[in-house]
Amino acid sequence: MSAAELAVRSGTSASTLTRLEKGDAGVGVGTLADVLVALGLQARLADLVDIRTDDVGLALADERLPKRGRSYDARIRAQKRKAAEKQGDDAIDPDGAAF
Repeated sequence: MSAAELAVRSGTSASTLTRLEKGDAGVGVGTLADVLVALGLQARLADLVDIRTDDVGLALADERLPKRGRSYDARIRAQKRKAAEKQGDDAIDPDGAAF
């Protein structure tokens, strides 16, 4: 099938088809869908919208996940430890008394 015939079957122009082949981001996804239908590749449309196959999208979603924070108790123990280190060796241990 020639490019001109594919353009007619998909309802688009030959120049738009050329832009689609080059990967121009300005070509609409509907045009891509029309071309895939004209080529008999409708099953490939499901691959385009399946988020499980979108590696970039999955990586971006992972970056947006909240980071695990420290618990309140862990922060208090760390603050007490730092304060004890500043006071010296005869300071009180936050988990018990020092002799």
